[in-house]
Parts: sequence; C-alpha cells; structure tokens
Amino acid sequence: MAAQIQLKILLPYATFAEKLDVERIVAETNLGFIGILPNRLDCSAVLTAGIFCYQCKNKAEVFIAVDQGILVKTGFNVLVSVRRAIGQADLSRLHALVKKEFLVVDENEKRLQATMVKLETGFLRQLGNFQHQ
Repeated sequence: MAAQIQLKILLPYATFAEKLDVERIVAETNLGFIGILPNRLDCSAVLTAGIFCYQCKNKAEVFIAVDQGILVKTGFNVLVSVRRAIGQADLSRLHALVKKEFLVVDENEKRLQATMVKLETGFLRQLGNFQHQ
C-alpha cells in the first residue's frame, strides 16, 4: 500500500476540509506551481490567490479557489492555512471567483495600506513640527 497524504485546509474561523487519503496536491505560489506527493521532502510555501487542487485515492480531482495563505508539509501531513476558500464549483467558475473576489480585494487592501501610510506620515510630520515649537 502506497503512502498517502493527510490534508487539512484551515480558514481563520473554521476547518474547510480534512482528507486522509490524498495522493497528490498542486498549489499556486508567488514563484509558480508546487506539486506535492507523499514522499516529497518536508517544505513550506507561501500561497497566492488561485486554484488549489488535490486528488484522493480512486476519486476525481478536487479544485478549490483559495486566497493568500501558507502550506506546510511535514511527513505525510500537509497543513494549508488560507484567508478564504471556495469549493463546490466547476473550474472555470472558480477561476472567475478568484479574479472577482480575491484579487479585487487585494487591490482594495493595497489602496487602504497606501492611505494608512500617508496618514501615519502626516501624523508623524505634525508631531515633529509640534515638538519643534
């Protein structure tokens, strides 16, 4: 009997999925795709918003749209922690959801962070001016 991966996908508030008989995993990172088989060396990877794929023994591939997160493989255990995940849809719909839901939010967060930096810079500048008076 071949070794199999125990996969657990976590969200900030719940466990999204837990599978005990996974044969292979494909995940998207900022450097490209990473494939994981049971005997792969232990590793970790930063996941980007995209499609996460796994296949259990004698079953069809399962596709999940995931937001940013991290994947950690130790032994035959793979732990995936992501901000959001969406399953139960066909592959083309999942691609559309990633573009619509996850990537748009990332752009909004970047704009929010830029605004916060401007506010903090202005505050520090005014605080400096106040100290010199």
